Amino acid sequence: MTISLLHFNPSTGTSASITATGGPAVGGYVNHCWRSLGACATQGLFTNPWYGEFVQQHLKQGQTAQQIIDNIVALDSDHAKRQCLVMDNRGHSAILSGSDNIPIVGHLAFQSVAVAGNMLENTQVLSDFAKGFLTNTSLNSDDVLNNNVVPVYKENYESTLPEALITALEAALNAGGDKRGTVSASLRVEYQDKAPIDIRVDWAKSNLIEEMRFVLEKVRESSFQAFLDGVPNRVNI
Repeated sequence: MTISLLHFNPSTGTSASITATGGPAVGGYVNHCWRSLGACATQGLFTNPWYGEFVQQHLKQGQTAQQIIDNIVALDSDHAKRQCLVMDNRGHSAILSGSDNIPIVGHLAFQSVAVAGNMLENTQVLSDFAKGFLTNTSLNSDDVLNNNVVPVYKENYESTLPEALITALEAALNAGGDKRGTVSASLRVEYQDKAPIDIRVDWAKSNLIEEMRFVLEKVRESSFQAFLDGVPNRVNI
């Protein structure tokens, strides 16, 4: 099983992604996000890790999420083996869920938030994933989930976006997760005005969520924050 959540805020340009799976080192292959552009999760029976670069290039060209997915389907003769979720800088998403993926395969899409997964224990995994994120970040989560309205985000929610992503993943795993056990996870948040946050657990020896939170706690420590405060937010050369 692999599950992923993408988030893009068109008002601020902040982009975020989180993913988890039953195999090692998921962050090296699956989740991508780019400030001002959007995000991508490339997974499935046989993940195509090069989708990330393809998606980024086409987002830069101004293509919509649906146009990018259409291009992928046209160009990749093995697209039946893939699952790819794309979100553009309008907060719109599109999905490729190839027929060769192992059930349960599915996705849920809302404005600026989308989740997708394959080899799921049940469909509740996806709904709890989305609900867990929206409950922690928006003021109108029930209305978003039930009526697909635009989320109204809590003030300064982006400052705790990594915590919200991990909490959402925890809800998804509690709903069923991976029959094999979920052992690796990755999250990335890209802001317009500060350094990104990129956290990975490549193989959890005990509790994956606890290990993700432990790494995040280290990132939040004052010594590392002082380092991040000095990191430029653009190429600056």
